[in-house]
Amino acid sequence: MFVMHTAITDTVLSATGARTIRSATVIQSLWSGYGEIVRLELDGSTYPSVILKHIKLPEAGSHPRGWNTGLSHRRKIRSYQVEAHWYQDYAHQCDDGCPVPGCLAVNAVEDETVLVLTDLDAAGFDLRKERVAIEDIRVCLDWLASFHATFLNSTADGLWECGSYWHLDTRPDELAALEDVDLREAASLIDQQLRQCRYQTLVHGDAKLANFCFTGDTPTPGVAAVDFQYVGRGCGMKDVAYFLGSCLREEECEALEGPLLDYYFSRLGGHVTEKQPGVDTNELEGDWRGLYDVAWADFHRFLKGWSPGHWKINSYSEQLTRRVVERLHS
Repeated sequence: MFVMHTAITDTVLSATGARTIRSATVIQSLWSGYGEIVRLELDGSTYPSVILKHIKLPEAGSHPRGWNTGLSHRRKIRSYQVEAHWYQDYAHQCDDGCPVPGCLAVNAVEDETVLVLTDLDAAGFDLRKERVAIEDIRVCLDWLASFHATFLNSTADGLWECGSYWHLDTRPDELAALEDVDLREAASLIDQQLRQCRYQTLVHGDAKLANFCFTGDTPTPGVAAVDFQYVGRGCGMKDVAYFLGSCLREEECEALEGPLLDYYFSRLGGHVTEKQPGVDTNELEGDWRGLYDVAWADFHRFLKGWSPGHWKINSYSEQLTRRVVERLHS
């Protein structure tokens, strides 16, 4: 049961101008027992409801797959610090092309941190989807294209130097556990290719289907994104490859790879022309498109060390990764 002490209540009331908090409903627990996400219904505020992300350090590790290490704990703590920086210093730059929750307050109280965020459900983004049609995928790719265009060549002060939760430098335990020797030996070269591409942007870092919130009954489908714990600099292909891998079946990945990449780059070109008019969009596409399989192999490297029996480790993923490894060693 979620218990909200006085300091957190005061933070919410001050940030929203509400008289009282009418109800508190836990939406989900945070990974490994680090807190919860709570919907608060308010009285006397222009916000009928807000989202409270409540981060509290656990007394004992409870990682679902047993990766309870000091490094894992430090990485998780850093991720919440990054998310607070993101909402305070970067989120306001996101326009209607890549909607995100607004940040009303960030407050640290002893061993707890709270983020008070606008409620996307109240803004019309009230659908979560486990299965998606092609149109849904395109809407998410458009969001990613707009996001990447918005932050193209941005600094990452306060964020991850290299965005994504599977970044090689932060995953030495999983690399050591990786039994695929060729992939393990190629890991640093894969990382190097992604980090040294000419055009860098901010990547969401965990752009899976579950982190997108869809509009309901609207003439034009829309989507917003949540969960910015692993946002940082990187090649946009990291988000695209990870997102497609989160919502396509193995046979769909191969069949739809070309058309969906074409769609992403067409939308990226339009958003960059609008937001970054000095950038050569053909040059940008040339820089990134050839790194799609590299970005896929980068995540595959993490996944294969972290959970060797994971359902995402399929023949398509192995084939793509093998192609990258062979190319790097040729």
